[in-house]
Amino acid sequence: MPFRPRTAATGAALAVAAVLLCPAAAEARPPTAARAGPPTATAPGWSAAPTGAARTAFYLEGPPGTALTDRLAVRNPTGRPLTVRLAGDGGVDGWLAFGTPEVTVPPWTQASVPFTVTVPDTAAPGGHPGGLTVTGTTPGARTRIPIRLRVTGPTLSALTVEQVSVTRRGSAALIHYTLVNRGNTALRPRLEVRADGLFGPLLRRPARTLPDVLPPGARADRTETWPDPPALDAVDVRLTATAAAGARDTTTARYTAAPWGAGVAPLLLAAGGGGWAVVRRRRRAGRAGRAGRADDAVPARPGLRPTDGTRRTSATTSGTEGTKGTQGTQGAQEAQEAQGNASTADAPAADAPKANGATANRAKAPAGETARGTATRGATDTTTVARTGSGVRG
Repeated sequence: MPFRPRTAATGAALAVAAVLLCPAAAEARPPTAARAGPPTATAPGWSAAPTGAARTAFYLEGPPGTALTDRLAVRNPTGRPLTVRLAGDGGVDGWLAFGTPEVTVPPWTQASVPFTVTVPDTAAPGGHPGGLTVTGTTPGARTRIPIRLRVTGPTLSALTVEQVSVTRRGSAALIHYTLVNRGNTALRPRLEVRADGLFGPLLRRPARTLPDVLPPGARADRTETWPDPPALDAVDVRLTATAAAGARDTTTARYTAAPWGAGVAPLLLAAGGGGWAVVRRRRRAGRAGRAGRADDAVPARPGLRPTDGTRRTSATTSGTEGTKGTQGTQGAQEAQEAQGNASTADAPAADAPKANGATANRAKAPAGETARGTATRGATDTTTVARTGSGVRG
């Protein structure tokens, strides 16, 4: 290819122009990479931290009922006054107190702000994490410093399961219970559920950790769902709650399942009515049997009722004394007539015409009084005769 001086000069001029124009284009192009990055947050211009050596948190420790103190350092490196507000949060909220909740720091100075943490007498031993929040007048300027508070003293872990009950809810059953932290430490309970019926085990749920953390003295109402309870059975539902440090408690509740909607209630009512009828029939049969035995024990004598002991004794005495006396035979006859009159008075009305006139008149009086009067009078006369006869003999 032949060398052309005009073409070579044109190419060289174009190369020089490209080299000279590239830096200007690069400077004129906007910095897209710098714009894509996040914006840089501006510092508040002040700082807050624990006083003394380099510390990132406040560490306090003491028994219940004590007051623990510490200091906060607030630095103002600006040329204008700084006003900050102080507050507590977390486990020390309500225990933290300041001389004043709002502090003003002069320009180019540092302020030392004291505060007090008062541990209540009922505070549970263990850790109580919280924080001290410092909020400045600049919008969005806020600093939080952790407070690591530890309450010393003996720990007690105690957990109870209370108010256990079982209710039917459609085709399932709900087991209601309440967990109570009776100790002075925070607990994370574990729960085990068991159910046993008349014919064996019905439900077995191994111990599992519950999502709730119970602080000291707290109560939590919870519910367990039993998807397939029996339709007819007497079930003992047992709940066992455990926690760290040996906390454990077991509570049992009785649950009776009966299909009332399937006609069991009418059957039970019918069975009760049949049982009552059988009991009434047996009572009537027992009363009839006792009445029959009473009739058999006293034999009936037609036309004559058994006399009492006084009549028989009087008659016997009259007969004996009459035999001893001269007129004993007459006394015996009178006694026999007295017994006959008493028998006639006790006889039925159909035999009344057979008695003599005097006896018929006496029959109008009560039978018992007639018999007693006759027997007594006969006995008295016979005794008199017998005594007279004895005197004659002597």
